[in-house]
Amino acid sequence: MNTDDLVTMLATGPAAGIANAPKYRFVAAIGWGALGATLLMAILLGVRHDLADAVSRPMFWVKLGYVVSLAAAGLFALSRLARPGARVAGAAFGLAAPVLLMWLIAAIELTAADPAKLSDLVFGRTWASCPLLIATLSVPTFAAMAWATKGFAPTRLRLAGAALGLASGGIAAAVYSLHCPEMAAPFLGLWYLAGLLIPAALGVLSGPLLLRW
Repeated sequence: MNTDDLVTMLATGPAAGIANAPKYRFVAAIGWGALGATLLMAILLGVRHDLADAVSRPMFWVKLGYVVSLAAAGLFALSRLARPGARVAGAAFGLAAPVLLMWLIAAIELTAADPAKLSDLVFGRTWASCPLLIATLSVPTFAAMAWATKGFAPTRLRLAGAALGLASGGIAAAVYSLHCPEMAAPFLGLWYLAGLLIPAALGVLSGPLLLRW
């Protein structure tokens, strides 16, 4: 390498392939994590037997859109927090909007429901296991994305850990929805959200250890 080449390299930064390596690793981690969550769901739980009928109902797609939106917001927040000094102001709105919309739908359902059915709308049949199962399915994505996030050199480790947990929980909830029979908005607004908050809390606690570089 001659002097001119050295000066050019220093001026332009690393080669594109090297500069983009953390980004490619991040995308790969999302893919492998989602695949791991799907395999774990298939082994431990199985796909709901009436899935073909469920996908014909609008509420199934509302549920899926809800958790995918939360996963996307978590991923956006994580992509910002993974870089030193990046601003995350827009991430809070992205996280709050799907939750508030689901709570609005839930309020409408509860207001219109027969009082005798209110408990079923809130608790369904699986409230005791739903959050824990979502948290369990989030483990493959959480582990893969924690490994990838370290490549970006994050500095706000607890916040990054929280975003990591929300993103992995959202992906897990999307996978879990292929098994879960619940489709009432009050149930989704409460227990699915609880399932995301478990890995988010674990991310806050473990972020300084797992994301340190």
